[in-house]
Amino acid sequence: MILAPRRPADDTHESDTTLTSTQNTTETTTPSFRDLGVMPQICDALDRAGITHPFAIQEMTLSVALLGTDLIGQARTGTGKTLAFGIPVLQRSVAPSDPDYSEIPQGKPQALIVAPTRELAIQVSGDLELAGKDRGLRVLTIYGGVGYEPQIEALETGVDIVVGTPGRLIDLANRKVLDLSHVHALVLDEADEMLDLGFLPDVEKLLRLTPETRQTMLFSATMPAAIVSLARMHMRHPMNIRAESSYENATVPATAQFIYLAHDLDKPEIIGRLLQAEDADKMIVFTRTKRQAQRVADDLVERGFKASPLHGDMAQVAREKALTKFREDKIKVLVATDVAARGIDVSGVSHVVNYTCPEDDKTYVHRIGRTGRAGASGIAITLVDATDVHRWKMINKALDLPFDEPLETYSTSEHLFHDQGIAPGTKGRIVPPAPPAPRADRGDRGERGERSERPARNRDRTRTRTRTRGGQPVESAASTASTASTATEAALAADGGTEAPRRRRRRRSGGGGGGGAKPATDA
Repeated sequence: MILAPRRPADDTHESDTTLTSTQNTTETTTPSFRDLGVMPQICDALDRAGITHPFAIQEMTLSVALLGTDLIGQARTGTGKTLAFGIPVLQRSVAPSDPDYSEIPQGKPQALIVAPTRELAIQVSGDLELAGKDRGLRVLTIYGGVGYEPQIEALETGVDIVVGTPGRLIDLANRKVLDLSHVHALVLDEADEMLDLGFLPDVEKLLRLTPETRQTMLFSATMPAAIVSLARMHMRHPMNIRAESSYENATVPATAQFIYLAHDLDKPEIIGRLLQAEDADKMIVFTRTKRQAQRVADDLVERGFKASPLHGDMAQVAREKALTKFREDKIKVLVATDVAARGIDVSGVSHVVNYTCPEDDKTYVHRIGRTGRAGASGIAITLVDATDVHRWKMINKALDLPFDEPLETYSTSEHLFHDQGIAPGTKGRIVPPAPPAPRADRGDRGERGERSERPARNRDRTRTRTRTRGGQPVESAASTASTASTATEAALAADGGTEAPRRRRRRRSGGGGGGGAKPATDA
């Protein structure tokens, strides 16, 4: 690996120094972290995790960052940027065991790392805790979607390094709970994504809350004009470091890419068969919307696969649980939106599937960067709808890829089985479809057109009333009616009738004597 100085790029400060890495044809020995001046405590912690030699961006960054110089680190996603800035932050912070710790304002953060998403903030904190385990530094992760109380209590108790998302950091700073006036190092991770999510004004507020003498490190996969402007305004003669490629949108060469023209209704079947390919391990499926992510995940679960969605409508606890299960191999498929999946660093992701065509070339690079990480190989598959062919051609041209015409593909296409190593005859589900809900037995409802038998009403029930409708007591009304009835019968008999006529009883349905007319009430 050769570090070759270059002339300052047009989009950087005039006095910036740019370093790029170029491939040497002769074999060179990669230095270890100890060779680069990393303190033994950090090296020992990394050794226990099996991390002994740095990647390109780490090797180029550490020698500069450990001196306290401002820098802009640009490298493809999945190349180890976290430790590139995490090690200098850990090494240059004063630990409680250091003699100089008494000079640090008690409990005030010494370093601030800003990340665009909760998942990325959690991942960065995990890497810092791993590398700084022997340093004894207190790392706090701050993000939205959870209660304020635990974060406020931790800040009041005292922390050394804060990792957080812009929105919640601003909230706590406005509450006068987060004091950034003693920060000596500030890191902006995935700065281009913060720009896309609209966090740039919040980032500028945070920068103004920190001392001007701080060390500022900005890391990003791409360098839009707004990020370059931010660097010029808030950084002091930063060194620009580009690792592995000077082309900002270069894709990872270890990732095999396949572009298929697929029908939307056939995509779940295609994914179900991909999950049974010979080299399939973990898979991340990217969708355009939150609703689509939920629907695809539910469909895969119904097909018998261990899948979970990951999107913004889920509670933070549910999102963390899904990521934990994914890392622990308890689920095999994560169906995620772009924002929710930003910063996911999970080993063993063999496939990334774009369920729909990405919005642009940068989104495509970030998506497929979830596989082929840290030197491992991976497979990226993009399923393009007929309506998105033009969008894909623009991405293909921007990235200079050889897939200008996506191949029309169905779940039964032979080339799909051949390309992905799927055994012939494989279906897109591993459990039979659920049988339809059983219909009610005809015997329970009788023949067609007949009403089901209803329980007979209790006709023996008697009503207890204290007064009649006319307001008379029941007993007096009954006796009056009885007397009137007897008198009527006697009068009819006196008129020559030999037998008193039978009284007709009115039916409940209204039928009966008098054409169903209502009997007169006592007035």
